[in-house]
Amino acid sequence: MHNEEGNLRPFFERTSDVLMNLGMRWEIVFVNDGSSDNTIAEALELHDSHPEVKVVDLSRNFGKEIALSAGLDYATGDLIVEIDADLEHPPEAIRDMVDKWSDGFEIIFATRKSRAAEAPLKRFSARLYYKIFGWLSKIENHDKLGDFCLLDRKVVEKLKQFPEHNRFMKGLVAWTGFKQGFVTYELGTRTVGETKWNYWRLWNFAVEGITSFSTIPLKLWTYVGLFVAAMAFVYTGIIVVRTIIFGIDVPGYASLLTVVLFLGGIQLISLGVLGEYVGRIYTEVKDRPLYLVQGAFGFDEVNVEEEKPPLYVQK
Repeated sequence: MHNEEGNLRPFFERTSDVLMNLGMRWEIVFVNDGSSDNTIAEALELHDSHPEVKVVDLSRNFGKEIALSAGLDYATGDLIVEIDADLEHPPEAIRDMVDKWSDGFEIIFATRKSRAAEAPLKRFSARLYYKIFGWLSKIENHDKLGDFCLLDRKVVEKLKQFPEHNRFMKGLVAWTGFKQGFVTYELGTRTVGETKWNYWRLWNFAVEGITSFSTIPLKLWTYVGLFVAAMAFVYTGIIVVRTIIFGIDVPGYASLLTVVLFLGGIQLISLGVLGEYVGRIYTEVKDRPLYLVQGAFGFDEVNVEEEKPPLYVQK
């Protein structure tokens, strides 16, 4: 959860109703990813009145993928459902996911029935991206992946062994293999607030997904370089032949400038692709902690004191 103070209570009410009817013991682990509003205060109030609610408060905003990883580290159940607190993921779909798990599946992805409510550009770009991601990563059912999913405990234990800091969680979940099933849901509506995912963040997220699961972009620029070099060699041959036959040609400033700019652009793009991978190597070799927790509430065995810092003022 990130700045979701208005959605927490509706989310808890709907989710707890679903979980109580499953006939299982359950918990809800709220991971506060550096919210700047009263999200943490709302979560702690729910924790005080409902022992099933547990709260992990990260020291700052680490991003959705890291927050999901923290939730998996702290969740104690035999089944774990990753779900956003904004109610765009309907908690009622958890029933279908548990039924699918009962059929022997160990990973159950919940996928949208339709993207008709999205803007045409976003819908088109999403389809295009997942086609490219599927081609580059070789992950099956790439168009059905999502962060709203149910994981068996054995899957979670394997995910907790992954050391990388640059994480594309839906890809990592699918990469583990295991028996995967799918259910569908209708996209819910936020009670309060707006989505945090603008086009810039979506673009960075897309780059993260591709670079985390494929080195093909690096190989691709090798072939681009070979193609440009071949075209330059052919063009050089044409100029030589034409000069021999028709004499020395008057140099053209416009054509020369075009060629220089084109080659310069190709080189900068290739350096940018290389830089994306080098930057990720740099992040990994520093080996900093994946996240920092400044408070964990409701857990029996954690290395964090269960004490509310003074900045948490109850309403």
